[in-house]
Amino acid sequence: MISWLGTPGIVCALGAGTDAAARAAFAGDTGGMRAQTGWVDGRALTLGSYAGELPPIGDDLPAHHHSRNNQLLLACAAQIENQIQRAIARHGPHRIAVVLGTSTSGVNDNAPAFRQLAAQGAWPDGYDYRRQVLSSPASFLADYLRVTGPAYTLSTACTSSARALLSARRLLASGLCDAVICGGADTLCRLTINGFATLEAVDDTRCLPFSVNRRGINIGEAGVLFLMEREAADAQAVALLGGGASSDAWHMSAPEPTGAGARQAMLAALASADVDAAAIGWVNLHGTGTQHNDAMESLAMDAVFPQGVPCASTKALTGHTLGAAGAMEAALAWITLSESNAGGHLPPHVWDGQPDPALPALDFSAAGHRYAQGRPRIAMSNSFAFGGNNASLILGTPR
Repeated sequence: MISWLGTPGIVCALGAGTDAAARAAFAGDTGGMRAQTGWVDGRALTLGSYAGELPPIGDDLPAHHHSRNNQLLLACAAQIENQIQRAIARHGPHRIAVVLGTSTSGVNDNAPAFRQLAAQGAWPDGYDYRRQVLSSPASFLADYLRVTGPAYTLSTACTSSARALLSARRLLASGLCDAVICGGADTLCRLTINGFATLEAVDDTRCLPFSVNRRGINIGEAGVLFLMEREAADAQAVALLGGGASSDAWHMSAPEPTGAGARQAMLAALASADVDAAAIGWVNLHGTGTQHNDAMESLAMDAVFPQGVPCASTKALTGHTLGAAGAMEAALAWITLSESNAGGHLPPHVWDGQPDPALPALDFSAAGHRYAQGRPRIAMSNSFAFGGNNASLILGTPR
């Protein structure tokens, strides 16, 4: 079943909105990746943060909905408000679902309360656990938009929002709803930044995916929302042709080293979309810049695309946005497929240009690289997470 994704709402280190994100991505602009202190004691880290203003959440909504994570979603929803309101008018609020992905929800906004508890032995008056529950993003958006269809949040680490898109597609196929607001959000969070630092998985400077000099990830923040429908109501809509997922359950924080789980997810996505590997024109790699992920993903890519395929990791442009990464990178794939990208431009793979000789060589897209002319544009977007949780999405322009 083909599902249609309207123009996404985007807020990330590249900027706000598809136009800003497209300009920065095609230029390989890493200006949103900045060294910041205060997250890990005694250490400056390169992080991908959104520097603009975010809209306030109105006082008509309960205090537990007030978090930066939900402000990201509110900013995204404002960008696609016309799409959403048309869908509500056409189908009714009871036929609109909300499915989102996150990894930490609003826990960073509750961090001061935990510090007071540790220091004084009591919670402050303003503490509300509901701000940080994983259901918070979907319940906030459903309350804000006053839609009453199924609403839930997925948290499968770095595949969360990719799986949200797959779940949205299944909801449409099952007939449980007529439109789904789907995507995800994750803000910079002291808990996760320190966790990755403890795993020695972060790079203090800009990350170098697939380089022999790679040292780890840069964490980022993002919010992304799509309106998914069975038919293309938005003139700019791009099709979600298919998707696949797997769970190799190899290790809590390390991928299966041969890339078997990643390969299984990619092959399942190709089968779901009813296309072969040769039809894919570009792959947005998971490409975190860690030793283990890049090694296994290289092996998986080489197995699925032995003839080669243009590809890039966009983590050096946005940071690794964790629970929002799957939707963020699907949105960048959407941008490459959009009719507004008449020239078929592709984001460059930003790195030091020094491949790891121990890994299969990949065909990284460079500045000025474009989709091949005279054939349908089809892109794959990969997300691979802790616990061996893998997801692959395929987007295209079949019209």
